[in-house]
Amino acid sequence: MLILVSPAKTLDYDSELKADDFSVASHLSDSELLVKELKKKNPEELASLMGLSEKLSFLNFERNMNWSKPTKPSNTARQAIFAFKGDVYQGLDVNSLSKADINYAQKNLCILSGLYGILKPLDLMYPYRLEMGTKMQNNRGKNLYEFWGSKLTNHINDLSSENKSKGIINLASMEYFSAIKEDELNLPVISPIFKDYKNGKYKIISFFAKKARGSMTRFIVQNKIKKVDDLNNFNLDGYHYSKNDSETNKPVFLRKS
Repeated sequence: MLILVSPAKTLDYDSELKADDFSVASHLSDSELLVKELKKKNPEELASLMGLSEKLSFLNFERNMNWSKPTKPSNTARQAIFAFKGDVYQGLDVNSLSKADINYAQKNLCILSGLYGILKPLDLMYPYRLEMGTKMQNNRGKNLYEFWGSKLTNHINDLSSENKSKGIINLASMEYFSAIKEDELNLPVISPIFKDYKNGKYKIISFFAKKARGSMTRFIVQNKIKKVDDLNNFNLDGYHYSKNDSETNKPVFLRKS
């Protein structure tokens, strides 16, 4: 199974790393073009473009100016799976994964990124801020969706062919999955839905749903899931599969605290 997830705004470049293995991202030449555009923008322009505070705009201005292709580990370049620390990655809990799990994830997990396109878990990355939905004019169009075009879709098709995957598990947000041209994919897309019980009914609660996407990623990686139907066995964090609420390629998982 090929798994797609979103990146995170929250980053960790301070904690001790538990892995020495690393890889180099596939689309660094494209990343370099985007950074070239970002380097033209002063902190005030970055704040306006991305809705950043003054502090964050200066931080990311410095990141942009100091960026270069990450090709070896350093204090400012670490593996993506250890760098992201948002809600999804709390659910993934990389420190609970064995080396064999991480090796499996390296072959089957894709982190979609506005700047890097697609990151494998062990691909090195510098800290950055560039969400996929950012409306940044560039040499390929008026936003990042036009910049990436079909490139990410083609990459996913190539990876799924190499892995002999039977399906693509979409655990990314709409903002990031929209960078993929679903009608050009060679495999069916399965998009799990997570709902929590609140005020008398089940509903999608953003924080819990994001964390659940990470937990399902961990479930797939640890159990080396190969069949779509085996996703229905997901039972982490109190969720259970609901056949009655599910549709084709949209399995629903419910949790009642």
